[in-house]
Amino acid sequence: MTRRSSKAIAIAVAATAVLVAADLGTKGWAVDALSSERIGEPPPVCEPTSSGGIPMQRVRSEEISLIEGYLGFSYAENCGAAFGLLNDSPDWVRRSVFGLAALAAAIALFWMFAQGKGGPLFPYSVPLIVSGAVGNLVDRVRFGYVVDFIDFHWQDQWTYPTFNVADITITIGVVLLLLDGFRKEEGADDEAGDDDEEADDEEAPASKPKPKRKRTA
Repeated sequence: MTRRSSKAIAIAVAATAVLVAADLGTKGWAVDALSSERIGEPPPVCEPTSSGGIPMQRVRSEEISLIEGYLGFSYAENCGAAFGLLNDSPDWVRRSVFGLAALAAAIALFWMFAQGKGGPLFPYSVPLIVSGAVGNLVDRVRFGYVVDFIDFHWQDQWTYPTFNVADITITIGVVLLLLDGFRKEEGADDEAGDDDEEADDEEAPASKPKPKRKRTA
C-alpha cells in the first residue's frame, strides 16, 4: 500500500474547502432570500412545544418554485441530522452526537486517504462526505440547527424532507464509498478464483504413459 502524495492530499483538502464554501454560501442565500427575522423574542432553539411542534427561529418567506409541483426552495430549520433524523432529541444529545460523529468521520476518512487506502472511487468520496459533515457542523455551532432549503415533492401528495447541499454531497459520497467497497470485494473474489484454478493445475497428476506391448516371435 502506497501513501498518497502531498499533492493528492492538498487537492483533497482544497476540494473539501470549495464544497464547504458552496454549502455555507447557499445556506446564507437561503437565510436572506427565503426567510426574515422574527419580531420579538425568539423561542428556545429546537425545543418542542407542548403540542410537539418545534417553532423556527426565523419566519419563512414565500417559496421559490423551480419546477411547479415538484421542486422549489423553501426555508427550513433542521434540528436533526441529514433529512431530519433525531429532530426531536434533546439539544445536548444532538450537539454531542453530531459534533463527535462529524469530527470522527473527517479524521478517519482523511487518515485513510493519506495512507492510500481504498479503491479508485474512495478519493472522490472523501471530500464529498467530509465537506458535508463540516458544513452542517458549522451551522450547528452557529445556530444550534442546520439550514435546509431544497424542497422536493410530488404535487400535494408526497413531500421529501427538506435538505441542503451538504446532504447532497454526503449522500453522493456514501454511494461512492459503497460502490468502492463492492468493487474491492469483486476484485478479491476474482483473485481468489484465479488462485484456486492455479492450485488445481499444479496439483493435477501427470498422466502416465501407457506401457509398450512386447512383440512375440
